[in-house]
Amino acid sequence: MKNIETITVVGVGYIGLPTCVVLAEAGFQVCGFDIQQKVVDTLNAGTIHIDEPGLQDAFTAVHDAGRLNFSTTVQPADAFYISVSTPLVSDGGDPHANLNYVWMAVDSIAAVLRPGNLVILESTVPPGTTRRISELLTEKSGLASDTFYVAHCPERVIPGSMLRELRENDRLVGSPNAEGRALARSIYERVLKGGQVRETDDVTAETSKLVENAYRDVNIAFANELSVLSKKLGINVNELIELANCHPRVNIHTPGVGVGGHCIPVVPWFLCSLFPEDTSLMRAARGVNDAKPGWVADQVELAAAKDQTVCVLGLAYKNDVDDLRDSPSIDFANELIARGYNVICVEPNAPVGEVRGLTNVTLDEALEKASYFVITLAHKEFRARKAEIAAKPHFDCVGMLYKM
Repeated sequence: MKNIETITVVGVGYIGLPTCVVLAEAGFQVCGFDIQQKVVDTLNAGTIHIDEPGLQDAFTAVHDAGRLNFSTTVQPADAFYISVSTPLVSDGGDPHANLNYVWMAVDSIAAVLRPGNLVILESTVPPGTTRRISELLTEKSGLASDTFYVAHCPERVIPGSMLRELRENDRLVGSPNAEGRALARSIYERVLKGGQVRETDDVTAETSKLVENAYRDVNIAFANELSVLSKKLGINVNELIELANCHPRVNIHTPGVGVGGHCIPVVPWFLCSLFPEDTSLMRAARGVNDAKPGWVADQVELAAAKDQTVCVLGLAYKNDVDDLRDSPSIDFANELIARGYNVICVEPNAPVGEVRGLTNVTLDEALEKASYFVITLAHKEFRARKAEIAAKPHFDCVGMLYKM
């Protein structure tokens, strides 16, 4: 079993680019692959194309040291990472994973795969995908399946803290065989500055990532359901959850306007679509969270007339990031517009002007123009001006104004 010294990362987006950086920091010679020439040229010129705290400085250090470069062709290496998106697709039945980008990555890797190579799948996938990759690589490369190794090592990071979490979070290393696990472990042991490398089989590793996100989805759904019940009972849901969480074995999450991002609202469907008869709880959680923007819009209708301007505070999918993917705040803003409201938004992490078809203004302008405010996120810019926001008629989805 050879040592890993060179790594090609297929996909240099929100996950792949930080992964390239921490691998290069650990001393590996890394090449990032992307099909877009503009992205490759930008990165090779020394500038990153995504926004992540600390990433540009870390990127510059390894790029200038000559340990990181980029190409529009997949380069031969000792190990290959697949770090591409696996979005949901709906074609009449349950939403399920679209693995087209994974299969494209496999095709590219197969053309340069050599005996002794390791292929690590980091993308979030349905159980069984890693073994299917091994079959496809065997078929497309002409190599026997026992002459190369595959592993699933799911990423476990969030925007805003990617570098810290890539360096410090525990990592799962799942492979069908001990040799694959050992090779993958040898990489992550060089990367990690904290946390542990935990070994298992590939199917367990794949399922663990899905379970981690499904657990959070169910917990948030419980909190969102409590917010509905609390409204009917005339009590404060934030106080209710705070008191319940005083119990040493209770940890209820915070309610919101829904659930967003590229993982939590997506990956439970990877299990639900495979096992429709055995995932009733996860399905119910998805239903509760998907319905929350509409319920919040109902509360606005009870409080604000249609001739009033309503301001939505926050369009990202979580606090203090610029990531708008799968944001329930955007769904909520569009729901208000569909119900006849004039809507303006404040997303300090996006440019003023049009954002996803919505009007994004400064907080100063919103405080001057809007008659009613809906707090969907507790960005630091909003927390710094809580008193001004609290003085306006409002609905607080996230408890930002609780205990001012």
